[in-house]
Amino acid sequence: MRRPEGAEVLIPEDRLQERVAELGGEISGAYAGKDLLVIGVLKGAVFFIADLMRHLEVPCELDFMAVSSYGSSTHSSGVVRILKDLDIPLAGRHVLLVEDIVDSGLTLSYLMRNLQARDPASLEVCALLTKPGSARAGVKISYVGFALPDAYVVGYGLDLDQKYRNLPDISALSGSG
Repeated sequence: MRRPEGAEVLIPEDRLQERVAELGGEISGAYAGKDLLVIGVLKGAVFFIADLMRHLEVPCELDFMAVSSYGSSTHSSGVVRILKDLDIPLAGRHVLLVEDIVDSGLTLSYLMRNLQARDPASLEVCALLTKPGSARAGVKISYVGFALPDAYVVGYGLDLDQKYRNLPDISALSGSG
């Protein structure tokens, strides 16, 4: 697939896969002896969560949530809507929420409050990418793949108007930020 004109590769495919394997090892160590419920945030986290789970060495289940805070814009609206909720109850479970990217942190903050109210035994976050503004919401991200500059990125599940998710790397769009 062709990347958008002027897009610059920030994280090449081989480095992405290397870091995902490292994260899998870190998470496996932290959850040794525990069953893990991994929750992916659709649609962007699909590529990441599929690769990450192949590196997890603990028993785990998988569920998904779909939320919207962007619409067709490149900036979060700050209003979060749950489009698809979980199928598996969280009470008493060790839960790892997997995000593709944390930008302002507003969506993640909302999700964490929502999930914490369901009484999990533990609730941690793994984000493939974070941006400078991600700390504003005050949510602790236990596992981070890469910290990015403030640019709009596509590839490896991240999109622009639903396009470019299937790029094998992370690329910044020109003129973004």
